[in-house]
Amino acid sequence: MGDRRKRHAADPVALSPGVSGAGQDLGWLAEEAELNAYPPVRQALFGGWVLRFSEGGARRGGNSATPIRPDCDDGDDFIAAAEALYRWRGSVPLFRVPTIVTSAIDHRLTARGYTREGESCTIYGPMRGIAAERDPQVRLLPAPTPRWFAAMARLQGHTPVQAAVYRRIVRNIAVPAAFALLAADGEPAALAYAALHRGLLCYESVIADPRRRRQGLARRVIAGLADWGSGLGANAACLQVEASNVPARALYDRFGLTVELSRYHYFRAVM
Repeated sequence: MGDRRKRHAADPVALSPGVSGAGQDLGWLAEEAELNAYPPVRQALFGGWVLRFSEGGARRGGNSATPIRPDCDDGDDFIAAAEALYRWRGSVPLFRVPTIVTSAIDHRLTARGYTREGESCTIYGPMRGIAAERDPQVRLLPAPTPRWFAAMARLQGHTPVQAAVYRRIVRNIAVPAAFALLAADGEPAALAYAALHRGLLCYESVIADPRRRRQGLARRVIAGLADWGSGLGANAACLQVEASNVPARALYDRFGLTVELSRYHYFRAVM
């Protein structure tokens, strides 16, 4: 298996036939995978950006402007036009800025009075170092069921509006995906899903019942999804997590997601 604890993104890894990458290229592949794994309710392409709209006020990528190429500095005129569109749709302008784009974006938004928040990491690991495991108690569904959605809403603490928006987002996924559910004492105790894009397995919505902490439930669902992804040819996996979430980062590190590809943060307009 080699030393999977070594932390860098320089070793190229085959991601699907004809696709390989390292450094920024790998970072952009992960960005593509994340965009496909968590699509918005609506979107508009705008220069080097995609403006994503999902009702309910959630910060996530489904309700913010995010770049789709490195040379995304389209200037102050673009920012003003994006602001106008978000406000026309009744949303506070919100920009998601990864560290693999020019720092000029940060400077422009800061100068316009935006506040910075939500520092997060994109973490990654090749499948050869990930603890994939077929678990008969982890149900892998080809599509989310009403029970899966209801459990996700309960464990995430969603309001009815947020739950309805989340259902629309998840049902918009176009790439192959699987939805994991692990029950304990007859009720859902851990959930997650993963989507596959160009050989890269992208995890989303990993959650476990807080009443059942330290039982390894979240690890079991992501291990089951890794086994599913490996069966479809996944060569690596990625996930986005808040930088300050130390317990989650420790879990994913032990699991094999040991490389930090990049970070991203949000800039929120002051109304």
